Amino acid sequence: MSTTLSLCHFVFNTYCRRMTINPANEEALYRFFWRVLHERRCKLLRIGGIPNHIHVFVDIHPGISMSSLAGELKRLSTLWMKQSLLFPEFEGWGREYFGFSKSLSDKNTVIEYIKNQKEHHRIVTYEDEIKELVSEEGLDWQDYLLT
Repeated sequence: MSTTLSLCHFVFNTYCRRMTINPANEEALYRFFWRVLHERRCKLLRIGGIPNHIHVFVDIHPGISMSSLAGELKRLSTLWMKQSLLFPEFEGWGREYFGFSKSLSDKNTVIEYIKNQKEHHRIVTYEDEIKELVSEEGLDWQDYLLT
């Protein structure tokens, strides 16, 4: 059996970054993500966010690509959120997603970062946060990414 470590920090924003993730039901959403990841033999390391976006930090199974996992998480969670009626204002996720590969040395920093999302966003907007994350990864920012 091979041994792998494929850490990825995903960020999914709601459609047009609207505040449609009901905080009273966010734990149910997080449990749904955990279940989907567990079924795909991925290990959820941390999940958290605020009403217009979530961060998902995961060790991805080697048989799954980052892009296929992101698409599946968005698709399945959209269906579940609409069918569950727990998120009546949720219209879907934004068209794009953000996915960043992380090293083992980044693991604790990313976990702490996600744990502190609510406090972090008392000061920093989502738009500023995601632009900074993209810049820190050495990528070029494009405004169309904020769908």
